Amino acid sequence: MNICVIGANGRSGAALCRALIQRNLNVIAVVRSCGKLAPDLADACKAVRQADLTDAENLPIALENADLVINTAHAKYIPNILKATQAPVVALGSTRKFTRWMDDHGRGVLKGEQALIQDGRPSVILHPTMIYGAQGEDNVQRLATLLERLPIIPLPGGGKSLVQPIYQSDVTNSMIAAIDLIAKGRIKTPESIVIAGPKAVSYRTFVRMILYFAEMGGRPIISVPGWMLSAAAHLIQHMNKLPKITPEEVRRLLEDKNFDITRMENELGVKPVPLEYGLKKLLARPYLPPV
Repeated sequence: MNICVIGANGRSGAALCRALIQRNLNVIAVVRSCGKLAPDLADACKAVRQADLTDAENLPIALENADLVINTAHAKYIPNILKATQAPVVALGSTRKFTRWMDDHGRGVLKGEQALIQDGRPSVILHPTMIYGAQGEDNVQRLATLLERLPIIPLPGGGKSLVQPIYQSDVTNSMIAAIDLIAKGRIKTPESIVIAGPKAVSYRTFVRMILYFAEMGGRPIISVPGWMLSAAAHLIQHMNKLPKITPEEVRRLLEDKNFDITRMENELGVKPVPLEYGLKKLLARPYLPPV
C-alpha cells in the first residue's frame, strides 16, 4: 500500500509518517517545500514529492499511485485533493467547526468536510480538539511561557469554560485506526468523527495543571471580562517579549469545548490518555501510573 501523507513536514504529519514507517508501510511524503522535511523522514520515506495544494495541474502528479491519501494540512484543501486522486482520504479537520465565533479556519473545515461527505468514497475526517504534546507544538508550550511571565493570571470568566485537549499520540493512533478500517473495507461511506481527550476540565484547572507540572509554583488567578482581555491581547501583539495571543483566541476561551468521544473509543478503538499523563510527559515530570 502506497500512503501519501500531505503535510509530512508538519507536527501531526511528521508524527504520523514516523508511526507508519515503523509499521514498514510505504510512505510518500507530500510537502510544499522539500527542504523543510526532517532529514530522518526524507531518508526513510519511499519518496518525497513537492506540491502546492492549490495547483490543479501538478497535485495529481504528486498523488500518483496513491492507494490512500492522508491530509494533515488544512481541511479547506480537501476539495482539491478529491479532484486530484481517486484514492480514499483520511483528513484532519478541527472542532473549530463547532464554534459560535466562526472564522476562516472554521469555514474551511466545514467546506472540506462537506466536500468529503458529498464525494461518497470510503473516507474519514477526524476533528481533533486542541492538540498538544507534538514535537515543536506551541499550544501548551506557548501558554507555559506566558504563565511564567505573569505574576497574576487573568482569565475571562474566571476560567470556568471547559477544554478537552488531545495528546498527539492519540491523534496519530486515531489516523492509523482510520487507515486500518479503510484498508480492511470496514468504511463504506464517508465518516466524520470527533477525537478528544478523555474528559473536559475547566480552563482554570488546565492552567493550574500546567503550572504544577512545569514546576512554576502557584499563581493567583483573577476573573476578568472577556472584552478587557481582548483589549489586552491587542496590546500584547506589539510587545516582543511576550507570546502572542489574539483577541479571537480570547473570545473562544469563553466557549465550552466538551465532546462525546464514544465513536473514537468504540469505532477507532483509541482510548485517549489522561491530561495529567500528557502534561507530565510534555513538561518533564515523570508519570507514575496508578497502582
